[in-house]
Amino acid sequence: MRLLVLGGTEFVGRAVVEAAVERGWDVTVFHRGRHAAPAGVRALHGDRTAPDGLAALADGAWDAVVDTWSAAPRAVRDSARLLRDRAGRYVYVSSCSVYEWAPPAGYTEDAPLVGGADPDAGQTEYARDKRGGELAVLDAFGADRSLLARAGLIIGPYENVGRLPWWLTRTARGGPVLAPGPRDLPIQYIDVRDLAEWILGGVERGLSGPYNLVSPQGHATMGTLLEACARVTGGGAELCWTGPEVILEAGIAPWTELPVWVPPGSDLHDALHSSDVSRAVAAGLGCRPVEETVADTWSWLRSLGGVAPQRPDRPGKGVDPQTEAKVLAQAHGRQLS
Repeated sequence: MRLLVLGGTEFVGRAVVEAAVERGWDVTVFHRGRHAAPAGVRALHGDRTAPDGLAALADGAWDAVVDTWSAAPRAVRDSARLLRDRAGRYVYVSSCSVYEWAPPAGYTEDAPLVGGADPDAGQTEYARDKRGGELAVLDAFGADRSLLARAGLIIGPYENVGRLPWWLTRTARGGPVLAPGPRDLPIQYIDVRDLAEWILGGVERGLSGPYNLVSPQGHATMGTLLEACARVTGGGAELCWTGPEVILEAGIAPWTELPVWVPPGSDLHDALHSSDVSRAVAAGLGCRPVEETVADTWSWLRSLGGVAPQRPDRPGKGVDPQTEAKVLAQAHGRQLS
């Protein structure tokens, strides 16, 4: 297989590239040159937001293109139009955010989609931009040659958004940890490597259309995730499970200040942790145990000296230590050491 990855040096793109190289594919990476490309690939440089920024892609043909772009849809439009006669299939890593808010619990790929998306648009807001990217791909490649990977929460090695890395560094510090409950609260995510393997398998099978891509319901809970973090970091962390009403009354923001977590029964929880992924499972989606994802991410994080990369266009994650200490003292009579 001849694969072109637009990006390919960070997080999702990098995982796709490494998985393709492992399969023995001929991989070309097109990127801005800000990060080193993985070993074993051909690297082309360009900035798809600049005039003539796609010049390096003027020649060449590929069996498939993988694109992870999440800003202005017109960048996807331009690359898809340029490549439509020289690539067999276009895989766009989209998002479950493309569904009209708020999607019901158990929503499938047939749920209503966000309005106002435009493939010719500049950057607007995340949901419309991702849907605009989908429309750009469909316009250039048609429904039969477009694969829309609507990922949910993505974690694992190379994460540059700060969710799982924050929990790992927090549990590594040890002591009482504000653990947002309930402990058995279901969560859905996808290990970036499982996402990469599914994408490549989809290329091999000639899949097309949209797929929700997160772990099946029942795969993990807040308890299994945070307990794995506490075990693997070995920092003597004590998880102090705290009810959602206490956390919300303290003004702590779900999802950002306590990454991954959103309160049960909320629109946010239905949208982020209750999608139907039966279509993707039937098409080969497999998800490794939460303990493996956590352990491998911790190993990668330690290889970087404990400091994960952070995308400049995404806000930092994690609760302020003083706020955490205050809530722990009020709810459990515990003080951070």
